Amino acid sequence: MSIDIDSTPPPPPPLSSADAKALAEPRPQPDAEFRTPVRACPNCGAPVQGPFCYACGQSEKGMIRHLSAVMSDLADIVFNVDSRVFRSLRDLYFRPGYMTSEYIEGRRARYVTPFRLFFFLCIFSFLAMQWSAEEINMQNTFTFNRDAIGEAKTPEEVQQQVDEALTALTIARNVPQMSEKALAKLEKNQTRIRERGAERIRKLEEQASARAEGGADAEAQPEAEDPRDNIQLFSFNGKAWDQETNPLVIDWLSDGINARLNRTLAQMQTNLRQGVRDPKRLIVGLISVLPQTLFVMMPLFAVLLKITYVFKRRLYMEHLLVALHSHAFIFLSLLVLLALAAIGSAWADVGWLTLATGWLSGLAWLWMVVYLWLMQKRVYRHGWVMSIVTFWWVGFCYMFMLSFALTGAALVSLAIA
Repeated sequence: MSIDIDSTPPPPPPLSSADAKALAEPRPQPDAEFRTPVRACPNCGAPVQGPFCYACGQSEKGMIRHLSAVMSDLADIVFNVDSRVFRSLRDLYFRPGYMTSEYIEGRRARYVTPFRLFFFLCIFSFLAMQWSAEEINMQNTFTFNRDAIGEAKTPEEVQQQVDEALTALTIARNVPQMSEKALAKLEKNQTRIRERGAERIRKLEEQASARAEGGADAEAQPEAEDPRDNIQLFSFNGKAWDQETNPLVIDWLSDGINARLNRTLAQMQTNLRQGVRDPKRLIVGLISVLPQTLFVMMPLFAVLLKITYVFKRRLYMEHLLVALHSHAFIFLSLLVLLALAAIGSAWADVGWLTLATGWLSGLAWLWMVVYLWLMQKRVYRHGWVMSIVTFWWVGFCYMFMLSFALTGAALVSLAIA
């Protein structure tokens, strides 16, 4: 028995009038002029599908374009002021070790790169410190006037120096809205300048009377030297170094190098004596070499962390990341402290504000120590006791290394000042 099966498909359902009208309309044919052309990479010839070539990695953006576009990209590379900056500064200062841990875990896009953060905070903090040194110099102008009074050779010169110093302080007193505390300080400085001038005039008159009574012998006696001019920085062969009478001579060096070395020592000695008279020279000189010092110390600090946490089996770059963020936090803390000091100085007549900035400064100093401890504890995941022991060990070793580096930086600043 056979069964016939009709394989003919059933007819389609009837179309509605709208569908029939849509099918009747002509469809647009693809036109070559509307197609997006595929560009070839100028470097390797591969088709480019985005801002970078997938084959060789070359960027589509080159230097041959409008200057405004180039400057916009440059500003974005240098400053990169967007939400990442504020998020990075917030987490860097208030969340110990959080940003470092996030970076190690691979969540990096939301933050500024560690070296860029370290570099710009370093630059800003040193500019702020130099500005603070200038402010300190302006506030202590009377110190240098007192030195000028002590160096005057005649009573007329002394009186001239006293008048100039008092005139400068009188101008400062006439500044509107001067606080009572600042006025009291200016009056105290004026009194000290008058006393210094009277003492110098009295000493010069005693020397003149001694010369008149003693004749030529008394007149030939030199005036007592300023003890600050006798400060000695070096000593060799059991005696104070002197470029002429007791120079430094290293046998295995040539005469020209020894002479150059002694000239450098003489310059350092002169700069030290001038620095004692004008401390601003020493401060500015030390600040000028501090960036190079901390750039050298930062990777050495990472080596110290590598040795301390050797059993953690962390890569050196992880320790370097901790070092970068630690130093960036220190620079940011210095900026906070300088800002608090500037606020307290600008509104010194507001008692509660001065007290508040003082308390905040003390808390900022304390936070620096607590932050670095909590940062190491969070990143290296130690217990409370072990984290305290390793933190103080790392801190002691680093301060020991830093003291040598700062001593060398101070000597270099004397040599190049």
